[in-house]
Amino acid sequence: MARLPLAYRLFFLSIEPISALVGAFYAQFRQRRYLELLNSASAPPEHVPLGTSVAVSQLANMYFFFALNEALVLRSTSDLRVWRAVLLVLLIADFGHLYSMKELGPGIYYDVTGWNAGDIGNVPWVYAGATLRMCFLAGVGLSGRPMTPRRRS
Repeated sequence: MARLPLAYRLFFLSIEPISALVGAFYAQFRQRRYLELLNSASAPPEHVPLGTSVAVSQLANMYFFFALNEALVLRSTSDLRVWRAVLLVLLIADFGHLYSMKELGPGIYYDVTGWNAGDIGNVPWVYAGATLRMCFLAGVGLSGRPMTPRRRS
């Protein structure tokens, strides 16, 4: 693991998995608050409807899966091919996550003054993770090691 830059190791093995666990906690155990932070105008006034609760619990599971992938799979190897594959999948998920926010209007992507705590976790935090993944995949800071997969003979 020592050959990977500290910034990548710190973010992908600790900071981001912890933040995903926080998201999982809110989506599972603080569902109404999670929905308020997502869009207060459409959040249920009292109890979260059963179907919504199930869907948000499934989202919590995906956040948990995301955290485990980074914290355990990446921690288990220093093989750049594995890191590249996992981070590419997570980058694609970042774009899907950002796309899922589209119904909140285009301002959700750039209106910094309108962001609440939930928006910060759903937009600029995703921008940060996606940026670090793109840097890693581009080989930034990896001592000139090409990130293209080796061909098998």
